[in-house]
Amino acid sequence: MPSPNQPPPPFSCQYTPQVPELLQQLNCSLMLSTYQAGKLIFLSPKDEHSLVQLPRTFNKVMGVGLHDDKMVLATKDEVLVMRNSPDLARFYPRKPGTYDSLFMPRATYYTGLIDIHDIDFGVDDRIFAVNTSFSCLIEVNFNYSFTPVWQPPFISKLASEDRCHLNGMALKDGKPKYVTAFNAGDTPQSWREEVTTGGILMDVETNNIVAEGLPMPHSPRLYRDALYVLLSAKGALARINPNTGRYDMVAQTKGFVRGLAFHGDYAFIGLSKLRQNSSTFAKLPFAKQAQQSGIVIVHLPTGATVGQIVYQTSVDEIYDVQVLPNSIRPNIVNTDKPDYKMGLHIPGTTFWAPLSNEEKDYF
Repeated sequence: MPSPNQPPPPFSCQYTPQVPELLQQLNCSLMLSTYQAGKLIFLSPKDEHSLVQLPRTFNKVMGVGLHDDKMVLATKDEVLVMRNSPDLARFYPRKPGTYDSLFMPRATYYTGLIDIHDIDFGVDDRIFAVNTSFSCLIEVNFNYSFTPVWQPPFISKLASEDRCHLNGMALKDGKPKYVTAFNAGDTPQSWREEVTTGGILMDVETNNIVAEGLPMPHSPRLYRDALYVLLSAKGALARINPNTGRYDMVAQTKGFVRGLAFHGDYAFIGLSKLRQNSSTFAKLPFAKQAQQSGIVIVHLPTGATVGQIVYQTSVDEIYDVQVLPNSIRPNIVNTDKPDYKMGLHIPGTTFWAPLSNEEKDYF
């Protein structure tokens, strides 16, 4: 514990007592992305009473996608593909015998500044993402900076103008199915005029607006045959009927919500502080009260909040939240240090290459 006269160390967080035990019971870890701090953070149960976290630096990391042993990260101007190797994890030179999974860099796509928000793996491992700057959905591959695959019918042309603030994406059967946006405008940043009341949910297959008048929708997700979305301007998790556009409130928080994942009967919701100098956030009715960032855990059958993680330092804004199933001590390697060059993974086996004297200094 820091002394009364000393500020808490970086990435200090507090959590309700039941959180470590719940994660142990679910046999999972949590992952959050914070573009404001430039970190991807793993939160894992150390035991039934405490958590351990591992922050890794990635440049303005936003959306995160997971599929089996693969992970994809959207950063400031690149998309990174990682792959998990439990064998490399067991012999990780810094802490052998500590980790049960280790995500290693396998490919980088140089997209340029297109402000990718949600991202995920689709059918045949295709990478789909929301290109917020150009108001469209894209496929990320080696052919181009990005390949447009869909744009709302009200967007008349592709231009780097963030016309409707397209932000969220939910896949069904490996293809984009639903998206969220802040309005249906077709002029540069038109969404700012009605930022708290003009949000929409669209069906990508039909081009229909499923629901409108939503308060800053984010993070659409399909789970157990139900469609969920976060209503950020109300601090709420909602379940939407795609046939009628009507929604039911599942849970209410006291802050700005963005980033949503599910595991078992639980929803894990990202909570962000509001920027006090932002003209956009100042319009929210709970602006002065939204002064916490972290993760809220909701029991879906009852809508009750059963746990919360709150950051005291370093983390103010969260974009994405994911659950790492069957892993209670994950690790991830970025390209800032030589670790990623040393871990070699080939079909059937793995190696940690010997370090040079210079590289040993990093360890």
